[in-house]
Amino acid sequence: MALYTNLPVYKIGYDILLDIHKCTNTFAREHKYTLGEKLKEESIQLLISVFKANKTKGSKRLAYIDNAREHLELLRLLFRIAKDLNIITTKTYVNLNLKKQEVSKQLTGWQEYTARAIT
Repeated sequence: MALYTNLPVYKIGYDILLDIHKCTNTFAREHKYTLGEKLKEESIQLLISVFKANKTKGSKRLAYIDNAREHLELLRLLFRIAKDLNIITTKTYVNLNLKKQEVSKQLTGWQEYTARAIT
């Protein structure tokens, strides 16, 4: 079992968390405590799922990876809402989505590897 802080998926997820915290500081009060808090919570839950997936084996690991992918998709949706409401800039939106895609690739690879190992 690798140390979870050394996993590329964790490192990129952590970068997303930091970026979200930085950009939500500039949100108007109307959005800071609704959309901003939801973005922060989903990014934290993503990292928790990666941590739990790393410490488990077999089908439980697949469940945690699937859970992480759900949080990632919710982040994608929330990023889009923030962009469409002009809360975040296009540059920030693109940056966050590129990182989200990289995490998605990592999770997909990890899920496929784990599924092959189980069978």
